[in-house]
Amino acid sequence: MRLHQPVPERVALLFPVPWAVWAALRLAGAERGFPLVPALTFTPYAAATGVLPLGTALLARSPAATALAAGATAALAVPVLARARRQPTPAEGRRLRLVSLNTLHTRVDAAALVDLVAGCDADVLTLMEVTRDGRDRLVAAGLPGLLPTEHTLLPADPAQLGAGGSVWTRLPVVARSRVPGHFEQPQLLLALPGGPDVEVTAVHVHPPLRFAAGVRAWEEDLAGLPAPGGDVVRVLAGDFNAAADHAAFRRLVRRGWVDAGRAAGQGLRATWAPVRFPQPRLTLDHVLVDPRVGVAELRVVQLPGSDHRALVADLRIPA
Repeated sequence: MRLHQPVPERVALLFPVPWAVWAALRLAGAERGFPLVPALTFTPYAAATGVLPLGTALLARSPAATALAAGATAALAVPVLARARRQPTPAEGRRLRLVSLNTLHTRVDAAALVDLVAGCDADVLTLMEVTRDGRDRLVAAGLPGLLPTEHTLLPADPAQLGAGGSVWTRLPVVARSRVPGHFEQPQLLLALPGGPDVEVTAVHVHPPLRFAAGVRAWEEDLAGLPAPGGDVVRVLAGDFNAAADHAAFRRLVRRGWVDAGRAAGQGLRATWAPVRFPQPRLTLDHVLVDPRVGVAELRVVQLPGSDHRALVADLRIPA
């Protein structure tokens, strides 16, 4: 009697189909609406589990299933693994150190955040989900002593806890503005000594949840972000609620932006995870820079109280 029955050819051929469909959507940028858009955030997990259909196809000794599984796994894994490879950027320029964090309704430990700003000698801090009480805790923790100039925008409706945003800096401010969106996205134009003016935006894009309306708001917010170029050097830093596998995010980057995480070889570092659970870990926060800007380093730092990780970007601004 045979203890192990071979996997039927039909089963072996059907098993890799979900991975193949996922890969086709990712390659074509064809994900639309809910739930496909939020599902694409988990592409690194789909790539990692591609060994399952490939192993099944090999056990079944099915050339067709093996080819389908191998192709799908490669199509998913190659763009994911590419994010861990450092990309060259300009090496010379005036240093600009930026910290960015979604504070989870400013539940982040204020003292820990201030210690991070002091420890990395930050020039600029961008914050998302800022509340009035949370802003007061940051002030009490000593943030103005490090970054004295503040541009905070809070929603008119106090019930919108996640809608506030802030930019703090120690550099001279030329102008204050905002980028329109479903959440507040404050923007500062900074005079950088020995360099050009630098425009920094605290980005907070609507999450692609709540079915069709949420995805539509997410797409509108991403499309509404500015493009790089011109006499001003631009930096977008914050919670994009988007991964590199989203077609809408890739369209934004193709407008001329450089993803500092990818440039530093840190594109696989997760920036979000549930507060009480270790999984899933997703990369939703980014620093996008003008292609003239060098990326010396990007670090991901966990702070108590928030479900997002802080990004610490060491940039080089051209003279």
